[in-house]
Amino acid sequence: MAMQSSPKPHSGPKPLTRRRMLGITAAAAGLPLVGYGLNALAPRGEFVNWTGAALGAEASMSLWHADPALSRRMIDASLLEIARLERVFSLFDAESELSRLNRDGRLDDPSRDLVDLLSTSVALGDASGGSFDVTVQPLWTAYERHYFANPAATTGPTESEIAAARALVDYRRIEIDAKQLRFEQSGMGVTLNGIAQGYITDRVADMLRDAGFEHVVAELGETRALGDHPEGRPWRMGIKDPLDPTRVARTVGITNQAMAVSGGYGTQFDAAGRNHHIFDPATGHSAARYLDVTVISPRATAADGLSTALCVVDELTGARMLAGYPGTQALITRPDGRLLTLSA
Repeated sequence: MAMQSSPKPHSGPKPLTRRRMLGITAAAAGLPLVGYGLNALAPRGEFVNWTGAALGAEASMSLWHADPALSRRMIDASLLEIARLERVFSLFDAESELSRLNRDGRLDDPSRDLVDLLSTSVALGDASGGSFDVTVQPLWTAYERHYFANPAATTGPTESEIAAARALVDYRRIEIDAKQLRFEQSGMGVTLNGIAQGYITDRVADMLRDAGFEHVVAELGETRALGDHPEGRPWRMGIKDPLDPTRVARTVGITNQAMAVSGGYGTQFDAAGRNHHIFDPATGHSAARYLDVTVISPRATAADGLSTALCVVDELTGARMLAGYPGTQALITRPDGRLLTLSA
């Protein structure tokens, strides 16, 4: 299926500040005057908000707690965890575990995080019939080289160039062991940009839950909410219009759930947007089936990976895929703007 391929620095098209077209509405966590306007039955406490950058995107966390000092300490701890995991999954850091695996074709003594996420990715590859494939990095490289050499090109690489890259794409040829990761073929490469943000979002949310936080929304490229809003309602999340990012297309409510949005608008190679970062491994071309896909699921890792995978598959295949993920719903925008809803 379509995998979000990972960009490298220094050349090729520049990724947008945000890969996802997701926005938190003003009525959700990002209130400018936190703690005001809450009803009399709301638990005692106050919001501590953080905004910044993480994983190459704008990011935010809003923590509601009776002890604001604890909230600030946990935000600091969360940022340290994000930085640690970026040193595992980043393709921009030449010394990250993933970069070293791609460079050398093997990695001895990998971290548990990398082993776990690659194993999860392989399971999602199986569940999606190969539509989700973390080894699409050679396709990114082929498109990047083509457009770097031909910035005004209106078509992508040649079919022979795409075929050569596709010959290196197959998630089943990653050997995964707690002591070593290895590619079965030289020249293979992995990107985790279609699932790592969800994984990191879950890690941070789990840390906060274990520290006793019951009302949190973390937006770290993907979104995860702990509990409901302190007012006793769902967190209200605005999803921007893929054709007009200045406009919020719809608002959904989530309670103790995660949400991820994927679409080809995130990083585009050509001005028309026909060639972008979500590739169909079966064809080597960019997915064009839908405008965007929103997935709401209990955990951000699954929401992230599924939103990427569903960009490529047809509606019937998507419905069968979701059946393996209880409590999950997908909101799919068709090319004509109509909304399709799929539920597990």
